Amino acid sequence: MTAALRLAQAAAEAGEAPIGALVVDPATDRIIAQAHNRPIAGHDPTAHAEILALRDAALLLGNYRLTGLELYVTLEPCAMCAGAISHARIGRLVFGASDPKGGAVVSGPRFFEQPTCHWRPEVVSGILAEDGATLLKDFFRARRKAKPAEAGDGA
Repeated sequence: MTAALRLAQAAAEAGEAPIGALVVDPATDRIIAQAHNRPIAGHDPTAHAEILALRDAALLLGNYRLTGLELYVTLEPCAMCAGAISHARIGRLVFGASDPKGGAVVSGPRFFEQPTCHWRPEVVSGILAEDGATLLKDFFRARRKAKPAEAGDGA
């Protein structure tokens, strides 16, 4: 999770929401793929850290099914990412901070508990959660300070 936090910091430095993700082979502890959020830079609303890491791992391994691998991410995945995790057949999802507003694993729709979910990974949450949450809070606090209130925006 420490490596995922470093990726999240790199995302923040690039002006992206600070979220990092890693796909790891637990048999070897080898990092297969890693990414941070890039929807702004990539002009791609799907360029979440989880999606990018899953794509890279699948390409590297030559298989869209990543059964037995683990995904580490600094923030609870959204519904889109939870769907991708299920389709990829990730064996274990480890995430840091929960996301009551946008999360879909232990918050919101609880994607993996839905009867339409075909694959459910083992889920571990709260790993270095405070570090990930602080990084996010500091990032968005700085953005709010940097953006002056515009006329008519209700601020």
